[in-house]
Amino acid sequence: MEMEMEITNSLNNLKNMEVIDISKGEKIGFIRDFKIDCDDYKIISIILPSVKISWFGKNDDLELPWSCVKKIGVDIILIDTREFLE
Repeated sequence: MEMEMEITNSLNNLKNMEVIDISKGEKIGFIRDFKIDCDDYKIISIILPSVKISWFGKNDDLELPWSCVKKIGVDIILIDTREFLE
């Protein structure tokens, strides 16, 4: 008999995992925030810190749809930005 194991993560756990873009092979950082659909109880997008800082010192965050998340591991999240950034 084979048992399926379901792994659930809290939003805080996900925010503590490093995000890596598999299309570029580079570390992005950590999730800053989430956009959540409260009616359907699902994550719509993740908010990542931008690499660039604007002239006035304000960070422009990068919002990626949840569909960019390809794999959630024990301590990292793999995303693929190819289809989103093209």
